[in-house]
Amino acid sequence: MGTFYYGDSGTPIGIDDRALAHVKIAITTKLRRGESFTLSWRHADDQPRGRTTIWLHPSIPVRFVFDEPEAPELNRDWLEELMRSANSTGGIQLVPEHLDTGPIPVPADQPVQIGVDVQEITGDGRPGNG
Repeated sequence: MGTFYYGDSGTPIGIDDRALAHVKIAITTKLRRGESFTLSWRHADDQPRGRTTIWLHPSIPVRFVFDEPEAPELNRDWLEELMRSANSTGGIQLVPEHLDTGPIPVPADQPVQIGVDVQEITGDGRPGNG
């Protein structure tokens, strides 16, 4: 379980490492652009029923702490879904990852590319900023 610290609040926000790795990309992309937005999520089953929304602004410090020392491989579809919500009036909606467990058709003459080009997702055009 990773931890997200927002501002000077001593209350950490627990988020699964894999989800935190994805939302970190969406948050840092927006903040790097100087954009303010909201981040919303449903409470975990072990918490009181409900949901939480926080307002993120570039002048408010954030910190991401991961339990796992290695970064997970990122799911391009999930990142794109988070970025779409980040650019909407509702802000980032931390939604569960949807995994396609069916076979992936790959033509025999096509190379298989694994991984995510964050520069392509963020569209900032600057190398090494992902």
